[in-house]
Amino acid sequence: MTELKHNRERLGYRLGQIARLWRAEVDRRLSPHGLTESRWRLLLTLHKAEHPMHQKELADLLGVQGPTLVRSLDWLENEQLVERRSINGDKRCKTIHLTPRAEPSLERIKAVVESVREEIFEGIDPADIDTCLSVLEQLAGNLNAAGNAS
Repeated sequence: MTELKHNRERLGYRLGQIARLWRAEVDRRLSPHGLTESRWRLLLTLHKAEHPMHQKELADLLGVQGPTLVRSLDWLENEQLVERRSINGDKRCKTIHLTPRAEPSLERIKAVVESVREEIFEGIDPADIDTCLSVLEQLAGNLNAAGNAS
């Protein structure tokens, strides 16, 4: 195996590994508060959304199946952190909304995410981050082009 091929393989493996480890560390720090990865990611996604989201749109954005999302939404709704609202009286189509009660959880999530981010980027040169980001953007563009070509 050539060095280039080996390094590309290592990079692909590391990307997946780092994403899993990063989420797992945030998850570990939030789990004492009942916030599993699926719950905290859902709350954070709703918080960052620019408009009310339908369940299907939310599931697609999070990369989860409908039943997985429904279980998380049920728990969050039971805790009064989110609510489902019917659109124009259509009980089949609902948007998901954060409630004011979600604010303390969101503040905790944002603090933990920021803390983990600061820790894992410690000692990394900003120029290296820029280079890495450039490479990742190119990889994403290549994957998007490949997906659109098929």
